[in-house]
Amino acid sequence: MKTYLVNFSPESIEQLVSLYHHLAAEAGPVISNNYVNAVVDYCESLKTFPLRGVARDDIREGLRIAHYKGRTIIAYAVFESTISIIGVFYGGQDYESKLGQ
Repeated sequence: MKTYLVNFSPESIEQLVSLYHHLAAEAGPVISNNYVNAVVDYCESLKTFPLRGVARDDIREGLRIAHYKGRTIIAYAVFESTISIIGVFYGGQDYESKLGQ
């Protein structure tokens, strides 16, 4: 079984930090930390089955979208041996316009 290397873009890392702060203010640091770590784990799990997300070539060529727990959207692209996590969007953020730029 082929496995891919998962890379996080600087933007996706900033978005994960922002998600942490948003959740920490609402639910506390422990819950926030657990949730963000679970999102990162989900992203890392794409290395064994990267095509599970929905293709969204209508927004950007090669873009795939995966949902985590219905509130978080992970935008990524699959390349020959790597997966690039492009963005992590939560709470109804308009990811389509941000990624279509």
